[in-house]
Amino acid sequence: MKIIIIGGTRFIGPSVVKKLHEQGHTIVLFHRGKSKADLPEDIPHIFGDRNSLADFRNEFAKFKPDVVLDMAPVTEIHAQTVVKVFRGIAERVVAISSQDVYQAYGLLLGIEDGEIQPTPTDEDAALRTKFFPYRQDKPRPDDDPRKILDDYDKIPVEKTIMSDTELVGTVLRLPMVYGSLDYQHRLYSYVKRMADKRPAIIMEKSMADWRSSVGYVENVADAIVLAIIDARARNRIYNVAEKENLKQSDWVKKIGEIFGWQGKVIVLPKEKLPKKMHADFRAEQNLTVDTSRIRNELGYKEIVPTHEAIKTTIEWELENPPANIDPEDYDYKIEDEILERQ
Repeated sequence: MKIIIIGGTRFIGPSVVKKLHEQGHTIVLFHRGKSKADLPEDIPHIFGDRNSLADFRNEFAKFKPDVVLDMAPVTEIHAQTVVKVFRGIAERVVAISSQDVYQAYGLLLGIEDGEIQPTPTDEDAALRTKFFPYRQDKPRPDDDPRKILDDYDKIPVEKTIMSDTELVGTVLRLPMVYGSLDYQHRLYSYVKRMADKRPAIIMEKSMADWRSSVGYVENVADAIVLAIIDARARNRIYNVAEKENLKQSDWVKKIGEIFGWQGKVIVLPKEKLPKKMHADFRAEQNLTVDTSRIRNELGYKEIVPTHEAIKTTIEWELENPPANIDPEDYDYKIEDEILERQ
């Protein structure tokens, strides 16, 4: 199979590329060349900005891809451009989306009104009615690296990908992904405290009880590969996540157990904690999903067990701490004072 990948050099992308390469597929990567990745040397790269994707149409046409994988279509224009460029060239587009499309996410952020949504949600659950979840009252300056968030919304991305009559679409809604190369360092704050031999990790009760779907990078990459190579994924939308949806407090306990941490998780009510330790979202709204569809239709299952996934992530986080750490985040004076009062 011939596959063009838009992106593919950050976090999840390299795992997808390597798995496809190992299976013998022919791959071309289109990206800006700003992220270095450990990838097979025989994979050709086309360097360019996705905003100029149309300029490369003739080059793409010569390759004659079967499938185009778009790792990061974050705006409607991104999706429209991909469809326009590859219509008549490729058979199908696989687009990476997010579980932030669900109404449950809008309720979580407080941008949606209404009752708490039951979870886990399947792919037919209600979507957000409020678009552009990260827009602010004033547009971000043009030189702000987060400017793209003004127009970020996966809902119109999905609609564009799935509604074209000539180019078949597939959409994967990803969860919070953890693992090696995670530039958001989602496990680091816990791992850092464990490495510092903190006697306890303190959690505000609503945050401790909150549940969110997660996925390990290698397993998520397996799901993406399945959606690329399996024709049954045509015209389908899939949730991707681990089956188990732990409370955050239990998630931290599991990390601690695998780390070998001797401390404990202490859960306290909001009124006993400073504001900076309160959940900054509507934590009574869980964000968990049902993944039966991709498991039943494509035979997806986690190849890497949870214990191994967390262990590998811990090791990577310790060896690759965030470049910019706020010392105040790990000034334990306030935490020590709280613990002394218990």
